Amino acid sequence: MRTLIQLCSMLLMLGAALLTNPAIAGDLRTGHLLPIVASVDSLQPTQSVGVLLSDYTRDNLSYLERYHDMALNGAKDALDSRIRAAFVNSSDPELAMDWLMHSLQGSFVSVTVYETLDALLQAHPDVVVMLDTHNQLLTPRNDQVQARFVARFYDANLQYIAKAEGSVQRQVPSVWVRDKAAPEIAAQIEQQRDVQLDALKQFDASLKALIRAG
Repeated sequence: MRTLIQLCSMLLMLGAALLTNPAIAGDLRTGHLLPIVASVDSLQPTQSVGVLLSDYTRDNLSYLERYHDMALNGAKDALDSRIRAAFVNSSDPELAMDWLMHSLQGSFVSVTVYETLDALLQAHPDVVVMLDTHNQLLTPRNDQVQARFVARFYDANLQYIAKAEGSVQRQVPSVWVRDKAAPEIAAQIEQQRDVQLDALKQFDASLKALIRAG
């Protein structure tokens, strides 16, 4: 019973911390980039790549940072250490970005992230990538965990080439049930990380298929 009360307190704080998280649904925005189809043959491992983070990605990183901070600092010393560790581990805001950048760096000769489209265009990379990320984690109102990662590729003239993507959604069994042991609750919360990793592996496979096609 005590574990359930502690967990409820943590989830309520997580829910309060995330009220400002914008809803992310439907088609992902591609900013200023034009949806003109170029050939996938224009993707080559020898090319330089310039990466732009979409507004959705920046919002999503802020969302993860708030969730992660609350998991680290909320209800200190009041929650079972295994449950807290699961919340912290499964909301790492750097996990997806580090993985995605590593995937791109392993596929092209150079990869650079730019703050603005103007700065990117001045650098003249061979390929432009618009990176969209979306994560949805557990709160008192949500038991659907989602991870979606999309990289849209454009040539130097901003003509759309193709996209690499990975997407996973999973309903996590309720962590609110009484008399559940802390290790069982922690294992369920850790599924948030598993969902991210599964989506990232899908992204890797999709990216490798694009490079092979090129």
